Amino acid sequence: MCSAGCCSVTERLRALFSYCRPVCRVVFAHMEQMNYGTSDGMNDGMSNGGDRSAIAETVEPRVGGVGSWREVWWLFLRMGATAFGGPAAHVALMEDECVRARRWLTPGQFADLLGAANLLPGPSSTELAMMLGLRRAGYAGLLAAGVAFIGPAVLLVWLMAAAYVRYGTRPEVALVLTGLQPVVLAVIVQALWRLGRNVLRTRTMRLWSGASLVAALAGMHELVVLLAMSVVAIVWRQGARATRDTNAFVSAATLWDRVRTGSRGAETGMATVVGTSVASASGIFATFFKLGCVIFGSGYVIVAFLRAEFVQRNAWISETQLLDAIAIGQITPGPLFSTATFIGYLLAGHAGALAATAGMFLPSFALSAVSGPVVTRLRRSERAAAALDGLNAASLALMAAVAIFMARGIMSTVSGALLSVTALALLLSGRVGTGWLLAGGMIVSVMRAFSATLPW
Repeated sequence: MCSAGCCSVTERLRALFSYCRPVCRVVFAHMEQMNYGTSDGMNDGMSNGGDRSAIAETVEPRVGGVGSWREVWWLFLRMGATAFGGPAAHVALMEDECVRARRWLTPGQFADLLGAANLLPGPSSTELAMMLGLRRAGYAGLLAAGVAFIGPAVLLVWLMAAAYVRYGTRPEVALVLTGLQPVVLAVIVQALWRLGRNVLRTRTMRLWSGASLVAALAGMHELVVLLAMSVVAIVWRQGARATRDTNAFVSAATLWDRVRTGSRGAETGMATVVGTSVASASGIFATFFKLGCVIFGSGYVIVAFLRAEFVQRNAWISETQLLDAIAIGQITPGPLFSTATFIGYLLAGHAGALAATAGMFLPSFALSAVSGPVVTRLRRSERAAAALDGLNAASLALMAAVAIFMARGIMSTVSGALLSVTALALLLSGRVGTGWLLAGGMIVSVMRAFSATLPW
C-alpha cells in the first residue's frame, strides 16, 4: 500500500510539472530573445519600491559565513516565537537583530537581501530569514533559519487546528470565531491600501490592476490572471519600442497565443492532479506546492488562492472555515503562510497538516538556496522586471477580488459591518495593531455570547 501511495504522489507531481513547465519555458524563452524598454518608474516589488535597474549591480546573497548554524537557529527560533505583526514587523526585527545588534552584515547588504526576497515567489520575510542564515552559516544556516523561524508558528497553528476540529462546532466557540471575521476583512483591506500606495504609483500599473480585477471577478483562473498580466506587461514594454522594432507586435502576439494555450493546459492539468472530491495528502501537498511557487508579493495574496482552490474549485472547506484559518494565522507569530498547516489539518488530520506545510514552504527553501544567480539574472533583465510588474499588479487585484467576495457575507449584518469599519479605521490610524484588534473582536464576541445567556 505504501508503494502505491508513493507512486500516486510521484505521478501527481510529475503531471503537475509536465503541465507547468511548457508555459514557463515559453515565457522565459521569449523574454530572453526580445529586447524591451526600461520600466517607467514602477516599483521593485510589493513592499520594496524603486527602480530595478538601480540595484542591478548590488551584492548578491553569498554562500557561507563566519558563524555557526546553532547561533542562527537560536536567533531565528526566538524571532519566530515573538514576531507578531506581519512581514513588515518581521523585516524590522531582523534588521535590528542582524544589522544593528550583531553586525552580521551592513545596512546596504541587508537591503540587498530584502530586495532579493521580494523578487521571489513565496513568503518574503521567511525567505529573507533563510537568506540571512545562508549568508551567516552557509546551507546549514539557511535550513536552520528557515525551520526555526517557521517552526513556532506551524506548531501553534497545528495545535489550534486540533482544538478547532474538536471544539469549533460548539455554539459559543463558533460565535467567538465569528467575531474575528470582520477584523480579518479589515486587515486585508488595510493591506490592500498600504500595498496599493506603493505598487500602483503609475497610471499603467493602475490600468493593469483594474483589468486583472475585472478578470478575477468574472471567474478567470487566478494562475491565468497572473500569467496573462505578466505577458501584457512584457507586450506593453515591447510596444513602447515598436517604432524601432517592426517585429515587436508579431513576436508579442506569438508569445500571447502560446501562453494562452499553455495556460489552458496548465489549468486542466491542475484539475487532474488535485481535482478530487476527497482531499488526500498527496493532493494537499501538490496544491500547496503550486501555491508556494506562484504567490508573489504580500502574504495576504494567499487568501485569494486559498479561496479559489479550497472553497470554490474543490469545495474542500467552507468560506467560514477559510476566514477562521486566516484569523488563526493572524493571532500567531511568524509567517501568515502557516495558515496552510491549519487547512491541511482540517482536510486530512496530521498527515494533511504535514503535507500542506511541506508543500507551502519547500519552494521557499529551494529558491532561497539558489537565490544568488537567479536574483542576479532577474535584476539585470529588463524583460523580467516588466513581468514582475505585471505579477504585482495582478496580485493586488486578486486580493481585492477576495476582499469583495468576503465583504458580501460579513457586511450583510449590522454588527459585522460596524465592527469591520471600526477595525479598519483603527488600523489606518496606525494607533492599534492587528493583534489587539483581533483580541478586541474576540472580546466583543464573548460579550455577545454571554449576554445571549442572560434571562432578559
